[in-house]
Amino acid sequence: MGDPKKPRKTYSRPKNPWRSEQLAQELYLVGTYGLRNKRELWKTQGELSNVRKQARHLLAASADVRAKDGKKLLDSLSRRGLVAEGVALDDVLNLSVEDFLGRRLQTLIYKKGAAVSPLQARQLIVHGHIKIGKRTVDIPGYRVTAEEEGSLQVTGGIGTPKAAPPAAPAPAPVPAEQPAAVAPAAA
Repeated sequence: MGDPKKPRKTYSRPKNPWRSEQLAQELYLVGTYGLRNKRELWKTQGELSNVRKQARHLLAASADVRAKDGKKLLDSLSRRGLVAEGVALDDVLNLSVEDFLGRRLQTLIYKKGAAVSPLQARQLIVHGHIKIGKRTVDIPGYRVTAEEEGSLQVTGGIGTPKAAPPAAPAPAPVPAEQPAAVAPAAA
């Protein structure tokens, strides 16, 4: 058991962090989903790795263990909105990092159209303008379940109309001057 003030790392860095195709892929994902840094991406990759490892172990297990524990895993993933109802255990191996990143609150706010960019969605969340049900959530990486997705609300910021200031009285129309008739020039 470790020190509670120093929690264990929840991510692992890539073994070879300087491969150009890996750098390009990470940069694309960080930019597309508006992540703060690559650590957020690595945490998500670790979560995906754990789910896929569970699925591989269940596929190698006996039929009765696979039926019981496989249903638990599939129910958990369907509640989280990662797989549809009634999918097979093999389909869990087809999950990608994009599926997990797509369930973040920041991404759902952006896809809902409440923000013009993922970074603006992050700002709305951090500033407390997003509610799930009656609860204000200020964590951009919050995993929204399929059940909670319908209760997302934008309470401030760009997505809601602000109260209009009192209208000033309209100015009185100014009569337009008639242009003077041009006299023909004497030749």
